[in-house]
Amino acid sequence: MTVATSVKLSDETGAKLERLAARTGRSKSYYLREAVETHIDQLVRDYELLETAQNVRAGRERTYSLAEVEDILDLGD
Repeated sequence: MTVATSVKLSDETGAKLERLAARTGRSKSYYLREAVETHIDQLVRDYELLETAQNVRAGRERTYSLAEVEDILDLGD
């Protein structure tokens, strides 16, 4: 399944995309799809990390010290 969407690009980015597509013979859609698929997982991870950090600061998520982790995993000397 595919999902159709539209994006508005700055004139500068649109021109770069046009030049790239013309130079390579590939479609603009191809490069937009490649850009999204290449970066979407990293963006999702970034926002999940931000949410976790906010939860920690707000006291909604527990943190563990190194000593606690070592005890939990039985990694002591």
